[in-house]
Amino acid sequence: MKIFALLSLACACAVPALVHAQDYPSRAIQFVVPYTPGTTGDMLARLLGQKISQRWNVPVVVDNKAGASGMIGSEAVAKAAPDGYTFLFAATTHGTLAAINPKLPYDSIKSFAPVSLLGTSAMTLVINNKFPANNVREFVEELKKQPGKFNYSSPGAGGIQHLSMELFKQETGTTMMHVPYKGSAGALNDLVAGHVQATVVSVQTATVLAAGGKMRMLAVMSRERVPTFPDVPTLIELGYGNMNVDTWYGMLAPAGTPPALIARMNAEINQLLTLPDVKEAMAKQGLDPAGGKPEKLDTLLRSEVKLWTQVVTRGKLIVD
Repeated sequence: MKIFALLSLACACAVPALVHAQDYPSRAIQFVVPYTPGTTGDMLARLLGQKISQRWNVPVVVDNKAGASGMIGSEAVAKAAPDGYTFLFAATTHGTLAAINPKLPYDSIKSFAPVSLLGTSAMTLVINNKFPANNVREFVEELKKQPGKFNYSSPGAGGIQHLSMELFKQETGTTMMHVPYKGSAGALNDLVAGHVQATVVSVQTATVLAAGGKMRMLAVMSRERVPTFPDVPTLIELGYGNMNVDTWYGMLAPAGTPPALIARMNAEINQLLTLPDVKEAMAKQGLDPAGGKPEKLDTLLRSEVKLWTQVVTRGKLIVD
């Protein structure tokens, strides 16, 4: 009788969750983008949001809550009701923020439930065309000959480009001065002009600069070579095993969101990422569609937070 009672109680508890999942969604869904309109994360949210709205017959509202490198929007989602109606379009900065700011008003991992990895883009190490190096080995040798003489640029302190170069310095035992800019334009312009000697850019940006002969690409930071530049080696194959760096975009929900609702959204996202027009729109942003189960994003996020925390700690980096 006790066993029967326990089974009955378990079934009774499961019914509301099942009904909730079957009724979902019954109202507007909110996609929070912690960046400004026009950014890649914003494009993804609007592209996928429109598709989901059409397929599910409910409004999908894209809400740009920009500021503090994504902290404002992320905090809003972390504190939102875990009911399957609020999602965060996170990016690489979600992991770097956790490393450079230990006093975030949320936990970058525990405050969220992973839904889906949306897309990735390879990063590349580029140098000014006049720098006396044709490959990574020569670049490292030159840096070691004249430690502290050369500079590298980034679009801002604490971002993926900054931390990627710090990781490169730690892996190669070299020294360069960081010159942060307020955005990518200044960082790239001064690289081309020769005021700084190196930087990290996306493959899409590197494609444009390389075609114009404005810089030299030494290596890609992804695990595998990219089809656009098949002759450019990865840093991993050159012996720097920890240099696996991609930019990424993923969808998160507030922690405690019912697994059935996360599974529903995950399945939908996986289908959308296979559509030709979605793949084409992402390709224009230099993104490779990802997808996969929520665990894939969870594994990536945990490894990112661990990696960048180690880089910040080893480098004793202070980011204002």
